[in-house]
Formats: sequence, structure tokens, C-alpha cells
Amino acid sequence: MAEPTLFESIVAGRIPSHKVAEGEKWYAFLDIFPRTPGHTLVVPKTGVQRLGDLSKEERDALFEGVDEVQRRLSTYFETTDFTVCIHDGPLAGQEVPHVHVHVLPRILSDGGKTLQAMWPQAPPMGGEINHTELKHIATSLRGD
Repeated sequence: MAEPTLFESIVAGRIPSHKVAEGEKWYAFLDIFPRTPGHTLVVPKTGVQRLGDLSKEERDALFEGVDEVQRRLSTYFETTDFTVCIHDGPLAGQEVPHVHVHVLPRILSDGGKTLQAMWPQAPPMGGEINHTELKHIATSLRGD
């Protein structure tokens, strides 16, 4: 039997957390190393590494949890803007092998940046659009 992940231990109450909200299939708690005040993690109670490993019901429940967390953070921080992200697997930056959604309330003075800032070596946005490459990838993804 595999050793439980950090998040499974938090959900089980073996490791303390600062709970924000909880549903039947998800649990939300404050990140202990927040990028911004209120940075919350929403995790499924099922301990799987990738979003695609969750059932449709579990994914739906997880995003109901994200919605509930945003509602609570929105009221507390008086904002309707959030950065919501998932690192789906280790190459995507996932540090704990358990699906988790980061929900970060955004306010004007938080110093947060855009998606482009996450990949500073990528070509700048703007300029020529490579429709040929985009069409090829989209066609391949659709299976046309």
C-alpha cells in the first residue's frame, strides 16, 4: 500500500491545516507558503496525482469547491478577481503528487503578474500569429 500523500494526511486530520471550507468530496485549506494573502488549495478527498484520474463526479465536486472558495475569498478580500491554476503532473510544476487547485485572490496592489510572466523566456505576446501551426495542432487534436 502506498504511503499517503501530504494532502491525504491533511484531509484525514493527521497533519493540521487552516480549513477554509469542505464538501463531501473536497477539502480546502490555506497554503502555508502563500503567494498572496488568502492563497487557498482545494483538493479532492481522493488521492490521485492527475486531474484525468478523477471521475467526472469527483472533478465536478472539486470545481464546486473552487467556486465555494472563491465566494468566501471574494467576500473577505472584497474582490471578484482570482488566479486559479492546476499543476497537473511533475513536469507542470506539481510538487505534491495529489491533484490540487490553487485559488489566489487578486487585488490591485498584490504585485501579481500575468501568464506571460510565468515563462519569461517565451517569445513576447503580440506580433505575427502562426495560423498554420495553430491549425495543424488544432486539427491533430480534433482527429480530423
